[in-house]
Parts: sequence; C-alpha cells; structure tokens
Amino acid sequence: MAIARLHGGPLDGQVLPLENDDLEQLILPYSEGQLVYDRDGGPEHTGDDDGPTEVAFRFTEEPQEVTPDDDDVRPGE
Repeated sequence: MAIARLHGGPLDGQVLPLENDDLEQLILPYSEGQLVYDRDGGPEHTGDDDGPTEVAFRFTEEPQEVTPDDDDVRPGE
C-alpha cells in the first residue's frame, strides 16, 4: 500500500492511504464541498526497506460548494 502526501490547500501536510499509486488526481470531500489535488511527480520510497511508497499531490482547486439542490437540477433548466 502507498500513501499520498498532500501539499498546499487546507489539507497541507496530511497523508492518506492509496490503494493504487497510479492515480493522477484526488478529489476529496471537504466541509460543504470538495478539494482537488493533482499528482506532483512519481512514487518515492519504492524499495523493500525504505518505508511505504509515497506519492506527492499538490492542491489545485476548490470547486464550487456542493449543495443538496445540485441533485435536483437537470441540464438545460
């Protein structure tokens, strides 16, 4: 198992488990919305004796707030 190390944004410095270290982007729930972190380089510590594999992700955006009404809107309305 690998870990994601987050850089920038409100979750700066946090680590999260990654089941797949090939991910290019993380979209994480945060408060009433979500945060987007993009991959920033290749995996590190990939040897057998140097700890868990680590992949850096850098904060890129905080899309608009998610609200309960978002599910009720149909395209073109």
